[in-house]
Amino acid sequence: MTATPATETTGPAAPYEPTDRTVPTRSRERAHYDRETVHAILDEAYLCHLGFVRDGAPVVLPTLFARVGEALYLHGSTGSRPLRAAGREDPGLPACVTVTHLDGLVLARSAFHHSINYRSVVVHGTAREVTDEAERRLALDALVDHVVPGRSADSRPANARELAATAVIRLDLDEVSAKVRTGGPNDDAEDLALPHWAGVVPVAPTYGTLVPAADLAPGVAVPDYLTAP
Repeated sequence: MTATPATETTGPAAPYEPTDRTVPTRSRERAHYDRETVHAILDEAYLCHLGFVRDGAPVVLPTLFARVGEALYLHGSTGSRPLRAAGREDPGLPACVTVTHLDGLVLARSAFHHSINYRSVVVHGTAREVTDEAERRLALDALVDHVVPGRSADSRPANARELAATAVIRLDLDEVSAKVRTGGPNDDAEDLALPHWAGVVPVAPTYGTLVPAADLAPGVAVPDYLTAP
């Protein structure tokens, strides 16, 4: 694959076009197709789940990813079955990538109305192996910087042996939707007087104290990008 990654456009961009696969059957009011919402959910996440069919059975794998413009990049060993299939099959590997943030536990007065507040993105498409070396390096740098912005410039780049052992696949953001739930419980009117606490327990990620490697060379300072607010 030698196509260059799509880049951000200037000014308002058209929303993603809904399809049969991206329109939810329930709670359609929670669906979003604007690129700003989709990109924000993707860019805040570290982990995605890659779904595909292998030998007639569904497989879902957790993995790191990065967004560059209108493309998602995932990587792994050249021996990985899905990554091999993305390069071997024509036109590629039919896949579905999902990302979800858990923002709160919604506790209702009734068991039936318990829920969660969340933000999610689902991407359908065909994943293809990236073979162009410039795009491969761009993707691998993006994967490192997605975890810690600025880290790719502050670490040794992959050498020829490591690059040969690493496969990169790309899934374009063509068939995409986001789904978001916010707010409190939706209890039935007849349950509002029940003596049970109801509300939302917020859930948010936190970062702990840095733990230096045991074999860190003396005098190596903590980089600014790990201490900046």
